[in-house]
Amino acid sequence: MTATVFIDGESGTTGLGIRERLAATPDVTVKSIAADRRRDPEARKALMAEVDLVVLCLPDDAAKESAALAASLGSAAPKVLDASTAHRVHPEWTYGFAEFLPGQAERIAHSRQVANPGCYPTGAIGLIRPLVDAGLLPADYPVTINAASGYSGGGKAMIEAHDTTGGPAFELYGLKLEHKHVPETQRYGALSRRPIFVPSVAHCRQGMLVSIPLHLDTLIGKPKAADLQAALAERYAGCELVRVVPPTADGKLEIEGLNDTDRLELTVYANEAHRQAVLVARLDNLGKGASGAAVQNIRLMLGLHAGVAARETADA
Repeated sequence: MTATVFIDGESGTTGLGIRERLAATPDVTVKSIAADRRRDPEARKALMAEVDLVVLCLPDDAAKESAALAASLGSAAPKVLDASTAHRVHPEWTYGFAEFLPGQAERIAHSRQVANPGCYPTGAIGLIRPLVDAGLLPADYPVTINAASGYSGGGKAMIEAHDTTGGPAFELYGLKLEHKHVPETQRYGALSRRPIFVPSVAHCRQGMLVSIPLHLDTLIGKPKAADLQAALAERYAGCELVRVVPPTADGKLEIEGLNDTDRLELTVYANEAHRQAVLVARLDNLGKGASGAAVQNIRLMLGLHAGVAARETADA
């Protein structure tokens, strides 16, 4: 049986990525609205009533309005996946990072409202939460998160600037320390202290590196790097899309290494002599950081688990 999906905001970067991925999925049909009616609430509501699931690829305020429009259909309302920031910490929405907690994929599968994670938080939470849960990283630890992304995650104006004039080679931003990804990182990272988050943009279209420096002697039990690696490996054992990998021999990591994939790689780099470590997550900001994660959630919500299961079978 073929499921039907409406992408509200399909012309943006994330929407186009979702549509492209779903086009290669024979058990999902994407329904669209005429370009001149995309801002017509009644036309959108009518299409919402026809589909199994709606994906919101809209600015936050518009996403809230669209979610309310879907909810107004009552018993005929479709399931909703929101790719904006609007509902990521809302108590009535399920957080769409299938691997970050045991059983989260099942929670997503049974939810009617799922919030797709942010790209930066996917890497940060993927590193932080297992260590907090394992009792290695204190919840009140003064976490600092440094991250670099390809410019495709910065919206139309940034994409145009880099594509036409070259854009800056590297740019720090969010230095007022009010980035919209901090609330979900703190909440789902199980941190009681607000982390410092310093994002940046590199002159590459896509790719992402998220890094978190740690002084090992300030952690609970003064663990070794191998203990951190083991905690991450235990959390993601058997995961299809999230892998814990050994550090590179030369201590270098290239930002575009996972481009055009939906994978997330986590690594612990360390110098035991100095009792210091750096946790690093690598992903494609358009893959596991956006459209890839959205399609994974769409399939879970529609009961189409094959091919995007959060965990492989034990003998896979």
